[in-house]
Amino acid sequence: MRLVPAGLELTGPGGKRDVPLYAGAMHYWRHAPTDWRAGLRAIRAMGLHLVDVYVPWGVHETGPGSFDFGATDPRLNVSQFLAIAQEEDLLVILRPGPHINAELTHFGVPERVLWNENMQARSARGTPVLLPILPVSFPVPSYASEDFLAEVETWFAAVGDELSRKVYPEGPIVLLQVDNEGALYFRDGPYDQDYHPDAIGLFRHMLRTSYRTVKALRSAWQDDTLTFDGVDPPRALTATNAGELAPHLDWMEFHEHLLATAFDRMARLLARVGFEHVPTTHNFPVGETVTALNSERVGSTVDLLALDYYHRASPSEHAVMARRTSELSNRCNALAQPAFGAEVGVGYPPFFSPIDEDDSLYVLSTALAYGLRGFNLYMAVERDRWVGAPIGPHGRPRPFAARLTQLVGAIEAVGLRGLTRAVPVRLVVPRVLRRLGRVMHAFGSATPAMIHVLGGGYRESCFEDELGLGFSPPLEAEAFLRRFERALLRRGVPFAYVSGEVAREACADSAWSICSCGGGLKPDFLSTLRDLGTDGVAVTLGPHAPLRDGRFRPLKSAPPLGSIELETLATPGRADALVNEMVRRLSLPSYGLDADGDCHVTVHTNAAGAPKVVFLMNPNRAVLTAEATLGFTHSLRDILTGETIASHNGRHMLGLPPRTVRIFAVLDGSP
Repeated sequence: MRLVPAGLELTGPGGKRDVPLYAGAMHYWRHAPTDWRAGLRAIRAMGLHLVDVYVPWGVHETGPGSFDFGATDPRLNVSQFLAIAQEEDLLVILRPGPHINAELTHFGVPERVLWNENMQARSARGTPVLLPILPVSFPVPSYASEDFLAEVETWFAAVGDELSRKVYPEGPIVLLQVDNEGALYFRDGPYDQDYHPDAIGLFRHMLRTSYRTVKALRSAWQDDTLTFDGVDPPRALTATNAGELAPHLDWMEFHEHLLATAFDRMARLLARVGFEHVPTTHNFPVGETVTALNSERVGSTVDLLALDYYHRASPSEHAVMARRTSELSNRCNALAQPAFGAEVGVGYPPFFSPIDEDDSLYVLSTALAYGLRGFNLYMAVERDRWVGAPIGPHGRPRPFAARLTQLVGAIEAVGLRGLTRAVPVRLVVPRVLRRLGRVMHAFGSATPAMIHVLGGGYRESCFEDELGLGFSPPLEAEAFLRRFERALLRRGVPFAYVSGEVAREACADSAWSICSCGGGLKPDFLSTLRDLGTDGVAVTLGPHAPLRDGRFRPLKSAPPLGSIELETLATPGRADALVNEMVRRLSLPSYGLDADGDCHVTVHTNAAGAPKVVFLMNPNRAVLTAEATLGFTHSLRDILTGETIASHNGRHMLGLPPRTVRIFAVLDGSP
């Protein structure tokens, strides 16, 4: 088994085959066993190839170290459920937690574990960290607690004993998720947690590894009394100037280190109990860029990073989806992996505001438009605490299932998995900016993700303190990228966001990379940008020169920029002028879309660069008429309705229904 750009490559008795990562979720323990086959058969009938299966620790546990896998309760016979899935020609994504959420009261963790003080994450005051969630709040576990991880080891051993013989090709298991939505159980404010004694020990070890000498630590933290064994993490934002940010940025880095270390340990435990040959994955929740989830660190512990999608059709949420998906897709393309949506919401839990069928179809189609190549429909089969799934709880397809089936069949028919959205421009977000955005979060323990999910940014979520710099670093650095984003959209130039950790790989094939800087960058990251410039990529950096390092300590002298162009965007219209200049200088593609409202276009090409599929997206609640200039004269065929749109002098006139994505195949003898 191995991951490839179009999905999974499996080697079995029949030789090699590529399987699309098209999945649907079903929770076996929430259904009568007599309904299992009907639900699984309905999933397969939708054109899906995998069933996504949570295995809830807290449901299977009957006592410490004791588990029921069907001996007492037939609903818990997960082995039999997987056997039926295999009979129905479905492969399996297995998700054994320990955290699974699944709208379970305690997110799948046994209550006895949650209420064990030794296993609880700790607040800055040393108290348990409660998650205020329906139907009942509960204390969240510490990812650093040795006692908690020992309990996880026991649970994983039980899962291995029960299911490791179900690994492909003997069984259907082909992908294994390590934990779930690892944003510190959504208690991810900068000083919200984890002050557990084991976490503080891990923090001190990280500092020792990072600084190496006490002298370096004391210099960075501006405290001549510190020792590695006695240093205490910051418990609130106390910095009054940029030179005092190092402890706080270290604490943000520690949260990233804490999660990646825990996931690595969990992945190793799962390998030890019989899953060593199964590719691993982890799903980032909505709002992941303002959490402690670091794509490079987590990506070094699991094989495939994926995103969750719980959005609605609106202009603001469209922009969020475009940023998230383009960043994921660009990373996956650079690593020759499939861009996977681990949970694409179809329906919603009853404590969410409604996500209707049009929302769900819009979100899935928009994610595909920006580069998603695999997805899991969550939930495909309805169960308790869920509303609006395409398949009823007894396995009967609803009309919604037919719409999804048509979409899945259509994208396979046009070979979307083998196409690429060419994005010559990259907007690069360095890790120091994301850490600084967390440090300066203005709403205490309220998760920063909520504001970003709704389309906001650092301007809406961060303190405006200038820290003695004369400007607010996160606000100005983010505004720099947004100004270029708007200019690129106006000119119709395709672009993608890139996380700074993978800039070297993800920007190597770009024509132009634009990186934000709030005044501080790691020297090795700046070196990466210079190398890209040397290799022929046009690199623009701004709005400030990097006169400080990644901990915002002042540099002794201004670093050389080499081929990097410093841009301040000091004059109105400068971003538009620079985009127009680069279109001419670099021969960047641009797609015109003249419409009476906010709409968007993406073009997907084959290996030879020929256009094959076009997406046109209208996130508004009004019908739009658009005139598209796509750079070719071929006719277009709507892959869902069959309507053909002819080109008139290189222009295509299109009607766009409200909250709808139209997907077109490029016709007329295109190469």
